[in-house]
This record gives sequence, C-alpha cells and structure tokens, in this order.
Amino acid sequence: MAQVAAERHASVETSMHEFVERTPDLRYVFFGGKGGVGKTVLAGMTALWFARQGRRTVLASTNPVHSLSGLLDQDVFGKHTPVDGVENLWAFEIDTRDAIERSKREIREKIQWFLKFAEISTKAEEFVEAATTNPAFEESAMFENMVDLMFADAYDVYVFDTAPTANARRLLGMSKVYGLWVNKMVKSREEAQTLREALSFTKKKEQDPLMEYLLSFRGRIEHARELLTDPARTAFFFVTLPEALPIAVIRRFIAWFTDFGIPVGGVVVNQVIREEDGLDAPEFVRNRIAMQREYLEQIGNDFAGMVRAILPLYDDEIRGVASLDRTAPELFA
Repeated sequence: MAQVAAERHASVETSMHEFVERTPDLRYVFFGGKGGVGKTVLAGMTALWFARQGRRTVLASTNPVHSLSGLLDQDVFGKHTPVDGVENLWAFEIDTRDAIERSKREIREKIQWFLKFAEISTKAEEFVEAATTNPAFEESAMFENMVDLMFADAYDVYVFDTAPTANARRLLGMSKVYGLWVNKMVKSREEAQTLREALSFTKKKEQDPLMEYLLSFRGRIEHARELLTDPARTAFFFVTLPEALPIAVIRRFIAWFTDFGIPVGGVVVNQVIREEDGLDAPEFVRNRIAMQREYLEQIGNDFAGMVRAILPLYDDEIRGVASLDRTAPELFA
C-alpha cells in the first residue's frame, strides 16, 4: 500500500475532489475509455458522491449495452428511476430501441413534409430506409436523447456512462458534424428558395417548413455544442488500467477530444494491485505488480497534471449502493 500511495502522490497533482472544488459550476460529467476498464462503476461512484453532497443528480447510460441496472442492483431501464436508499439520485438507462423508433418517426415526418412542399410524388419510406440503415443512425438517436436530457434541465448534475471511447467520440463529436451539415443544408435551401421565388408567377413568399426546421435544429445543435465545450460546466474523464492497450486508446482520444473542443477533466487509473498484496503472493501476481508499476510511471509522464485518482483492484465486485458508498471516497479522496 505504501508503494501505491507514493505513486499516487507523485502522479496525482490535482485530485478528483480538488478538480470538482475548482469547477463549482460543473454539471455535465462523462466517463469514457476502452471497454472493460470500469467506466460504469466510476460513473456510479461519481453520481453517488454528488448526490451525497446534496446536489440533485442523474446517472445516465448512453451505452447501447447498459450496465447501470446491474451496478445498482435495480431496474433503471427506460425511465428516470430514484435510486433506492439515496436521496437526490436518479438513474436512467436510455432505451436505444425507443430512441431509434422515435427518430424514425421524426425523420418520416420531415421527409413527408419536404416531399409535399417540393411537390415530389416519391414515397417517403424509401428515404427513411436509406437514412435509418446508416451505421451512425443509432449513435445519432442516442445523441438526440442525451441532448434532450441535458436541455430538460431537471437536475443539478448529469453523470454519463458512455459507450467505449470510439462510440463516445462519434456521439459527442456529432455536435460539430451536425453543425457543419445543417449549415450546408440551410445554404442549399436558401438558394433553392431564391430560385423558386424567381421562377414563381407571384411575388408572395411561401412558408418553408423545411427551412424552419433546419433553423430550429441548427439552434438546438449550437446550444448543445455550447454546453459540451464549456470547461466550466462540462468535463470528460478517461478511465484506464495500468496496461498498454487502454493507455494507448485514451492517449489517442484525449487529443481528438481536445481538437473537438470537449473539455478533458482528466484520467482515472483503475484496478491497481496493492504492493502489500504481492508480498506473499504467487509469482504471477508479483509480475503483474511489477508490470503495473512501470505503466503507472508511464501514465504519470504521458498524462502529467491530468491524473485525478489511482484506484485499487478491490477484493469483491462493486455492486449496489452500499458497495459504491464504500469505494466512492477513494475516488474523491
């Protein structure tokens, strides 16, 4: 334990607790990283900690493969559910199927709108099928649900358990991608409307429902990007293990998130084997401890000033509120 404490002291310049204290307006907290590093557990610890501070908090999952119900040991799928035994805490696994079906309905309505306005007789279903079979459609639907949750402004703090980092990258990056797409669509629509008016026998301006939708959507996306890129209100934390692959993953994506303007709150190192646990342990465990020691040093160098906590490998599975209550103080020590 002494060795882990020394490494923690050397690597953690600003702890998670200090970071939160220095960011008093923090409202939108995201956890991401390679699959299997413990994002859900750390998101749960964080949401519980905020709730225990008296802040109305929601713990939400944007991961299509949800784990919150298992972590909390209660069903939180598809609806905002008060977490048993914790005042000020709600949990919510976003129903991916419902999100996709709702997005399909909205797309169908918009396409029917457009076809009627443009006096095109083609059936909308052909366009709907093309739009909804896009590989990014599910992420787009999840993004819309995440934004809806943020815009509702029903909570003081929103803690998101995201999908593995590649998916989270596309999910959060959609605010910029959408913005570029909508701006091009608005420009094209303006040109089409100008031409339509020039060729019309009447000078009366017609209402353009598609343009109204695009302008409304652009405002929505600009507001989403404003929230997601505000370092006073938003922070994305990367979770890693002291191993080569998860370190390489977050190194690459920290640079990408920074380029997109999404504030990176820091790095949390998970599942570190305590030094004293290896004193009388088999050679395999001692070798793992030595390997982790080297990677902890690398993490301290590669992410200098960004390491917020180093958490141990616990003896038992973290599951249920009591377990989270026992371990959350380690994250916010």
